[in-house]
Amino acid sequence: MTQEEIWLRLAAIRGLRNKNRITVAHGLPADCRLTASLLQQCGLTQEQAHSFLHIPSQTLAAALSWLAEPGNQMLTIDDPAYPFLLTQIADPPPILFIAGKVSVLETPQISIVGSRQCSAYGEFWGNYFAGGLVHCGYTITSGLALGIDGIAHQAALDTEGHTIAVLGCGLAHTHPRRHQRLRAQIIERGGAIISELLPSEPAMPVHFPRRNRIISGLSRGTLVVEASLRSGSLITARCALEQGREVFALPGALGTDFSAGTHWLIQQGAYLVTEPKDIAEVVGSGLQWLPAGAEGDEKDSPRIVNGSQQELNICAQDSEVELPFADVLANVGYEVTPVDVVAERAGQPVPDVVVKLLDLELAGWIAAVSGGYVRTRRAGHVRRTNVLV
Repeated sequence: MTQEEIWLRLAAIRGLRNKNRITVAHGLPADCRLTASLLQQCGLTQEQAHSFLHIPSQTLAAALSWLAEPGNQMLTIDDPAYPFLLTQIADPPPILFIAGKVSVLETPQISIVGSRQCSAYGEFWGNYFAGGLVHCGYTITSGLALGIDGIAHQAALDTEGHTIAVLGCGLAHTHPRRHQRLRAQIIERGGAIISELLPSEPAMPVHFPRRNRIISGLSRGTLVVEASLRSGSLITARCALEQGREVFALPGALGTDFSAGTHWLIQQGAYLVTEPKDIAEVVGSGLQWLPAGAEGDEKDSPRIVNGSQQELNICAQDSEVELPFADVLANVGYEVTPVDVVAERAGQPVPDVVVKLLDLELAGWIAAVSGGYVRTRRAGHVRRTNVLV
């Protein structure tokens, strides 16, 4: 059994955690006869081992047939071409199915998400921001859904940029069907369509919240253009926060359901943006973080990558970017926050919090004002605690 078939069979097992799929795949030898006993030794339950050995033949045949088509590929998490940023999230997909250009996955990305039933205001500004971010050097990533997603993809293409669509179904399907032409254009113009699901897997409601973590995980920041308080876009924003990525929100008219979700995000600490350059300035146009284990001879000097883009790669040691007392800073707002409130939110004694606040003030993160402290600098990996999205 080939390593490719092992990954495909593991992907077909229901109820198996991604972390366990990776562990089992690493423990199974390729090109040998796999038995239920060997599978259980590698960590599968008896039921899971049975599922692995008895995967429906049509499911496996459909996956292999799809992979045999020109332009279709499968990346495992061990592959050097697997996007680095995606490996840094808590639950990276063990495999990615890709239709289109694989190398686009390593370009700097901003995800743009929003309501499926957007207003004319959302359509205009979705176009504006997607096109502007392309001019800033970013690839636009979204979910190919109706509304803001489709608008962002199309705007990226119209400005001769690249775009990536992450689907909540297998790549043998297109969801929604009316975006089949848009899907084809994305591939034709150097973009990619990706999914963690087997190609034959249909679109199901349970798939879309999990697909959102991939949209945000590929991206350096997520922009929410329009969203109600119950919008799935807020799930993508929550995923971005959990992954330590920046969240941006577009303000809208007061009193409209279309902007209720974005206004709520702004109240919780998301960046309010009015221009694409606002996002580029925060995220850092053209800067890429290398893995900490980058090659020794190159770690002290800048490198030029990706040909014409000439992106400067910077690798910083953890000690250089570590934030002091993040648990305290996360509870100091941009409004005046009294010391006792910070202590209560952080769950720490007031005397201990006072010492930490002083250090944060000396480091320039906060400022002492009448009545308490205020935040003076933003940190993408710091958010107020006890806030649910």
